[in-house]
Amino acid sequence: MAAGPGPVSHGGQGRPVPPSAPYEETALIPPVAAGPGPVSHGGQGRPVPPSAPYEETALIPPTPAAGTPAHAAETAYLPPVTGAGPMPEEARPAGQAAGVPAGTGGHRAPGAAEPVADGPAYGPPTVTGNTRITDAQRARAEGRSPIIDPGTQPALLTAALGLLLAGGAALGWFALLLPLVVLQGLTAAGWFRLNGMWPARQGIALAFAGALAADAVLLAAGRSNGPAAVLGTLGVWVLLCLVLQLRSTAPADDRLHGLFATVASAALAITATGYLAAATDAVVVGGIAVAVAVFVRSLPLPAAASMAVAVLAGAGAGALGGTLTGLGASAALIGAGAAVCAVIGHRVAAYDYPSRFVHMTAGVALPLTAAVPAVYLLGRVVTG
Repeated sequence: MAAGPGPVSHGGQGRPVPPSAPYEETALIPPVAAGPGPVSHGGQGRPVPPSAPYEETALIPPTPAAGTPAHAAETAYLPPVTGAGPMPEEARPAGQAAGVPAGTGGHRAPGAAEPVADGPAYGPPTVTGNTRITDAQRARAEGRSPIIDPGTQPALLTAALGLLLAGGAALGWFALLLPLVVLQGLTAAGWFRLNGMWPARQGIALAFAGALAADAVLLAAGRSNGPAAVLGTLGVWVLLCLVLQLRSTAPADDRLHGLFATVASAALAITATGYLAAATDAVVVGGIAVAVAVFVRSLPLPAAASMAVAVLAGAGAGALGGTLTGLGASAALIGAGAAVCAVIGHRVAAYDYPSRFVHMTAGVALPLTAAVPAVYLLGRVVTG
């Protein structure tokens, strides 16, 4: 065998190894013709083909060079609008109705009218925090008087509840019981919140349970035993309040404050049971008088004048109720007494920067609850 141009290598078995085949015959990818310029070699000693042009491998079409902006038609998302006609529906921005001129949003056209807002108007933005505070918080921050009257809406609710009491008394005991239970619940919850104690579910539940117990005892004992039923229930509930506070793990000062608030709330709610013990005609007159007096008290008048006018209006309403019940002009005494007590209760509900919740509970219930002693005592005097 003739020798080739180079030496022949032998493997481990003594067999001759054939020379390597040319690169073009064994490549899996066909060779790429080399362009002009030097050819670079990889780590295997093989020539690396030159890179293909950018236009052949780019996934995104090329953009024009800097300084030559593209035509608007090539980059616009919306079709161009021609002429002075209305904008088509598909090209109108979201939220802009037909016929509304452009420029009514954040950037208004010069001379354009201010848009009319449908929602509530808020003040200008601020960087000092949340400015939407309650009237009580604003009054406390500004150092104003701690007396904030409940206003017209609680007065209307008081008037409605007073008329319900008057109508229920005219119909009978059980018709009077429903508005009375509502009054006792509002009294129990409102007094706790008026004293700054919240949440106080146990105390409110205890006071309200005492009021219901007093109602049941009085219905069972009869109207003639009304004072004994009220005072007996109140004594038992004072002991229960003491037991509740002794079981508390709060500090001593908090327990004392809670004891006072619980006893006072239970006493007021149980006292409201006196409407069941009072004479029927006296309850009718007292309910009408309180309704009128509290509404007049809520009118925008000076405080002293408002109180005087409220008492006079209550006396007049009592006289009117006397004509309906047959008590005559002497019923004005019941009306005046109930109006005085209602004005006092209304004033108590306005003390110490009360919140809206206090106005809608204590502001509604305290005028009627405070009028119970006057209605009971003066009713016994007038009716004999």
